[in-house]
Amino acid sequence: MTVARSVVLFAAAAVLEIAGAWLIWQGVREHRGWAWIGAGVIALGVYGFVATLQPDAHFGRILAAYGGVFVVGSLAWGMVADDFVPDRWDIIGALVCMVGVALIMYGPRPSGS
Repeated sequence: MTVARSVVLFAAAAVLEIAGAWLIWQGVREHRGWAWIGAGVIALGVYGFVATLQPDAHFGRILAAYGGVFVVGSLAWGMVADDFVPDRWDIIGALVCMVGVALIMYGPRPSGS
């Protein structure tokens, strides 16, 4: 159950952070205005809270593993929101990142570490 909770939290964090950054991008780069920028800032703030709900207590471990989730989420967001088509190197890189996430977060460790 702890792994499932962690995966759901990583997915929620990725949606919030990527959506927040995208909303700010749209507000500034696409001239959609302050409402978009404000919504992005709120999403980024909520992302910060969601990240703290991870079961592991080590900030560095959580953030390092989340980096891989962010990479995969960013590519997926680009596919959905911006018609981005990843090439084989994007896909291979994303898979490598997810292996890193699995090793960092869910690899066997002595108790207490």
